[in-house]
Amino acid sequence: MAREVKLTKSGYERLVAELEQERARLQEATRILQELMESSDDYDDSGLEDAKREKARIEARIESLTDTLSRAQIIEEEGHEVSVVTLGAVVQLKSKEGDLMEVQVVSPAEASVLERPMKISDESPLGKALLGQKVGAKVMLETPKGKREFRIESIQH
Repeated sequence: MAREVKLTKSGYERLVAELEQERARLQEATRILQELMESSDDYDDSGLEDAKREKARIEARIESLTDTLSRAQIIEEEGHEVSVVTLGAVVQLKSKEGDLMEVQVVSPAEASVLERPMKISDESPLGKALLGQKVGAKVMLETPKGKREFRIESIQH
């Protein structure tokens, strides 16, 4: 049996939108490839090979997204404070230096540092350190710049 993928509602919707975008890109890549094949001579055409590789890459991404979405289980996001960090929780962290950071613990399929709050994988070092922790707990994280300590200020779901 395939392993289920737990996603937030917004993460699920983002992946569905990305799938639609990739399907549109596939149509365009197929059209371009057909045009190149019709105009190609028998000699080696690197443009044709590049188009084939791009089409294959898009097809692989569509397959990956379809697989992830077919196994998706949407986790509830109630918007209230909870006692421990679980998947989907939005956690406010404070560093020893006083910097505040807000992260949401999500599955690897929807992890993204470009969103706010930053979505971190439950399989990442910080995600693993946060899971099961309570408000006030301190978590240590190894970073390229050395060890950093964070205190959990709040947990929202």
